[in-house]
Amino acid sequence: MQKIVPHLWYDKEAKEAALLYISLFEQSKLVFTKTIKNPPPFSDSEIVSFELAGQEFIAISAGPYYKLNSTISLMVACYTSEELDKIWEALSEGGTELMPLGEYPFCKRYAWVQDRFGLSWQLMLVEGEQKVQKIKTNLLFSDGVCGKAEEAIKYYAEVFINSEIEMISRYKEGEAVSSKAKVNYAAFKLDGFAFSGMDNGYDVDFTFNEAFSFIINCKDQTEIDYFWEKLSAVPEAENCGWCKDKFGVSWQVLPSNWDEILFDGSEDQVRRVNEAVLNMKKFDLEVLRKVKLGIKVTNDCKNGKIDGY
Repeated sequence: MQKIVPHLWYDKEAKEAALLYISLFEQSKLVFTKTIKNPPPFSDSEIVSFELAGQEFIAISAGPYYKLNSTISLMVACYTSEELDKIWEALSEGGTELMPLGEYPFCKRYAWVQDRFGLSWQLMLVEGEQKVQKIKTNLLFSDGVCGKAEEAIKYYAEVFINSEIEMISRYKEGEAVSSKAKVNYAAFKLDGFAFSGMDNGYDVDFTFNEAFSFIINCKDQTEIDYFWEKLSAVPEAENCGWCKDKFGVSWQVLPSNWDEILFDGSEDQVRRVNEAVLNMKKFDLEVLRKVKLGIKVTNDCKNGKIDGY
């Protein structure tokens, strides 16, 4: 199981977006779609699990509360110009060109595009190079966290096991418009999963938000507690297993069998569990086990308040 899974938030388009992405890459498929029955006044949410180039992704249609932006993008390694052009054409349709397709000092053929659903993609030709992870996530540290890319990368590498910082390249004098920008490119791995990161070379007024988050699949409560303690730095962002770190990146610290916990069982069991999760901050697996069994639970601790079961 993939330890860190990108999670994409859409208004209503999660499945439509996933099907488009699946059509563009080999070793891609729709894994499942599930509906979360939310209590009034909230609308139901649709969760979509899918794979792109053998990598796991989750998307959700859950209302117009968060909007994707270019601070987190997917960087795609293309091995031929034909492959790159095909993906670029599909993603550009109805989308926005952030950096036009062409040759750049750092890449023979490259483009940065925001597709019609709002997700940003960086397409790079790596012809002749050793095969690498097909799709990796890029973090663009902007606005209030511009200049903190190196600090964040080093922190994440300490938090996750099997992690390494492969390279950090810095802006030369005059290369960045923003005086805060320091790192122009960094490559690193967290639990074996490839990422890249950089400080935004321009001054902008947007930064990370919940529209692009990362699920951490945890093996047990001890691991949930560990990641929650390490990553949660914004108390008001703690909700339903979600937290936000000191750099503004959103994480979902979940049990690896979260889909079974949320969706398996009778209609009444699923309802009880979902209601309990809505009242939680950090996931409490023992509470959820009891709730599913119909055992009365009273939990007034810092993890939230759950009673009546």
